[in-house]
Amino acid sequence: MRFGSAPVSVKRSRLYLRVIVLIFLALGLLVYLRPASIFSESRCNAFDFRSRNCRAEPPAASHVETNNALLKQTPNRPPNQPFRMNATFVTLARNSDVWNIAKSIRQVEDRFNRKYGYDWVFLNEKPFDATFKRVTSALVSGKTYYGLIPPENWSFPDWIDQDKAKKTREDMAQRQIIYGDSVSYRHMCRFESGFFFRQPLMMNYDYYWRVEPDIQLYCDLDYDPFKFMKEQKKKYSFVLSLPEYIETIPTLWDTTKQFFESNPGHLSPQNSMDFLSDDNGATYNKCHFWSNFEIGDLNFFRSQKYLDYFNHLDQAGGFFYGRWGDAPIHSIAAGLMLDKSEIHFFDDIAYWHNPFTHCPTDVMKRLELRCHCNPKDNNDWKGYSCKFLVTHD
Repeated sequence: MRFGSAPVSVKRSRLYLRVIVLIFLALGLLVYLRPASIFSESRCNAFDFRSRNCRAEPPAASHVETNNALLKQTPNRPPNQPFRMNATFVTLARNSDVWNIAKSIRQVEDRFNRKYGYDWVFLNEKPFDATFKRVTSALVSGKTYYGLIPPENWSFPDWIDQDKAKKTREDMAQRQIIYGDSVSYRHMCRFESGFFFRQPLMMNYDYYWRVEPDIQLYCDLDYDPFKFMKEQKKKYSFVLSLPEYIETIPTLWDTTKQFFESNPGHLSPQNSMDFLSDDNGATYNKCHFWSNFEIGDLNFFRSQKYLDYFNHLDQAGGFFYGRWGDAPIHSIAAGLMLDKSEIHFFDDIAYWHNPFTHCPTDVMKRLELRCHCNPKDNNDWKGYSCKFLVTHD
């Protein structure tokens, strides 16, 4: 090294200094040319958060993971749809049904409701617990409501002879009649016959679609059945029809005939007696619409003629002195009080509730609606089916 030249360490220091100066100059130039893209995330405030250049800072990683986990099980919330009908899904369930009803909700949402966001009303004779509410509300695309059934709607009326009712249950148990010894099943049938449509939460709606735990929908539904019901002036609809166990309703038809003899004005001139009776009303042929699936007009059930009919049946005590079901009661009421044209068979809604299946008969329709049911399982053509569609729309 020659005397008078700068040491190597000094040269390196000058080089580093020049590099640092160049870096600061480059950063300054970037700030000058694109200020919004660098600082917009940190300058958002309550008044400019909708600006294109303003984006909220991302949440902490743990929060993102939690929200993503929830979104995986939550359907997309549909936009507000002003053409939606004033309608709701309704389910009677216990807390222990939570995972089976979750399956049903997922079916209904995936096949239909994710496009519409209709509400869902859940009813229970006991308060719903936090788990039931959390699971169901996460799955439903519309709003969820949880109603507690009042005791008077889920108990023995004062006029019921308890000894007689007990003997009926013991006799049916001995004869191995399905649900013959069950008290809760009888309360359920009475509730579905006369009270579900009068619950405070249900009074907010005009139409309902009943959904039970552990059902299957086999096809997409590419239109709104509530809107169809309204536009076509339908008041009751079904997908499955079959005979009722006559051992459970030995006195129902005679009690019904007594009612209409006293109230002939409640009988529709264009009724469906030919579906309910093979001898012009002398006897009941046991045919009914399976009510675990039904879409209907709530105002029909709230009508005075239906309430008169239910009150007559209730006073007769057949829910407890027999084992009258809500399905034959709904069917008889609709069949005799409504015109044939007001009852609809939804052939294109593919449905399963153990052990019966409805699968559309049209092969092209099954392909179009992405169905996964086996048409050979279709209950319509089984020997025990009531072929309502032969005489109706």
